[in-house]
Amino acid sequence: MFTQSWSTSQPVDGIVRDRDISIPLSDGVTLDCDIVRPDRPGRFPVLLGVHAYSKADQFTDLMPEGMSHKRGHMEAGDSAFFARRGYVHVVANIRGTGGSQGYFGNLDVRAITDIAEAVEWLAAQSWSSGKVAMTGVSYFSIVSQRVAALKPPSLKCIWAPYGWNEAYRDRYYHGGILSYGFMRGWLRNVANIRVSPELADAMRTPAMRDRIEQLKADPEIAPVEYLSDILKAPDQGTNPIMVEILAHQLDGEFWRQRSVDFTKNIDVPASFGGCWGIYGLHLPGAFRGFDKFAGPKRMLIGPPVYLDRPVYQYQYDQLRWFDLWLKDNDTGILDEPKVQLFVDGIGAWRDGDQWPSPEARWTRFYLHEEGLLSEREPFRGSDTSVLEDAPASHGELRFTTPPMVEATEICGPIALKLFASTTDNEALWFVSLFEIDPQGGDRLLTRGWLRGSQRALDPASSKPWLPYHTHAARDPLTPGEVTEFDIEVRPYALQLKPGYRLALRLKCADGEKPEHDLQWIAQGHLSRPKPATVTVHHSNAHPSHLLLPITKGNRIGTFMSGGVPRLSS
Repeated sequence: MFTQSWSTSQPVDGIVRDRDISIPLSDGVTLDCDIVRPDRPGRFPVLLGVHAYSKADQFTDLMPEGMSHKRGHMEAGDSAFFARRGYVHVVANIRGTGGSQGYFGNLDVRAITDIAEAVEWLAAQSWSSGKVAMTGVSYFSIVSQRVAALKPPSLKCIWAPYGWNEAYRDRYYHGGILSYGFMRGWLRNVANIRVSPELADAMRTPAMRDRIEQLKADPEIAPVEYLSDILKAPDQGTNPIMVEILAHQLDGEFWRQRSVDFTKNIDVPASFGGCWGIYGLHLPGAFRGFDKFAGPKRMLIGPPVYLDRPVYQYQYDQLRWFDLWLKDNDTGILDEPKVQLFVDGIGAWRDGDQWPSPEARWTRFYLHEEGLLSEREPFRGSDTSVLEDAPASHGELRFTTPPMVEATEICGPIALKLFASTTDNEALWFVSLFEIDPQGGDRLLTRGWLRGSQRALDPASSKPWLPYHTHAARDPLTPGEVTEFDIEVRPYALQLKPGYRLALRLKCADGEKPEHDLQWIAQGHLSRPKPATVTVHHSNAHPSHLLLPITKGNRIGTFMSGGVPRLSS
């Protein structure tokens, strides 16, 4: 790639691949890796990717195809592309997987320390320039962000899109509700996973045995055969990993050790990103990373489609980032807007330097009777809507805007303030946003979640458009009592064309059939085991509303008539 003012590294080199190389660590364990480098003498910058999957699959010579569960773990990128342009690409297995020694700690502190040590080992090799970057998406990105917080001296930048950075909120407990479905499939993709004997032994201690009995008796967990079977054999195979996840139902030190430590001044240059469609896993990490990393940074959020496998769409974006920080080649990338967002519905990009956009006008769309979602404030005294939730039949409520008269752009964080009561002492909220076309067809855009008993907010971290819950304790609901819930709905960027509508759906479960893999990633949560009548309140005393970031259009607002003049009779 080149312009009149800059050019990226050109493909001039042959390549050589060194297989099954051992990287020594300070505790005597080694990490297994393959190294792809230019086929000529010299010292070259190093790109490191670390994962938990089949190493061979990261080098599959595959005609690109859409992301699927079968191919989803191929996330390292094209080694030959970078080696031909004067880089060394190293793809290593994390401790306890593949050919690497040791035991798998599910992204514990030791595993991340390993990678920081590997960075320095690679920087000292005879073919290395001494400058190292980390690269790759998803698992690769997750570990890159964690390593950046440790600031190994030779790490000069990371390219880390599609990666969560808060384990509890982004990955395992959406809104405090256990998300087990993805983990069930993910563990099968981990290569040669080994669980430590010490962790298996820990499952047999008196304290853990008591905890396991509590989990067995948990009315939400017991009906799930997959989880019930794990708890019957907690020390077998990979079951200890899942038992640890089940045992830590609240946020705390266990999850802090598996998340990015944003209390540190992380000044490593970082490129973040993702796609609107992976709201159930990686998307929040992009915005959080862009907000909290202190060094040079940028963010690019693409269409709601995950990358083809093997990953290649962003290779020139990567090259420009690496050329700048590893070869001192100014590719102009820092002169461009820091925030680049794809706007769904029109297939165009919105560029700027801030997130959220300074143009955003957060507008309350209130819930009304008969399923209306409108800017008009509630005006009656006691309006309610009711859904019946039961294990075999999960009801729902929908609230829909009138058809848009103006082309209306929504771009940014979204939040729902909900006033509700239930006959149960718990409520699991599953919030979904849909685009409705003029023919009535709907398309799921994004979701939000909240366990009602974990509704307590962290006032220091919450914003009106981004509620942040402590998830430190459970406070059961009082049956029949109206309670206020603030629910984060994952961000989106969409232009609603004239005639299109936006719909809000409320449920207490997510057992509907997913339409594609990205929806599947965001589903598979616990649900309540007993029937409940759930009442949503939307009155002037309890003004439930959806907070939408309007960045263009809707200057006058929606029309109940849909903008169609009426003929008086």
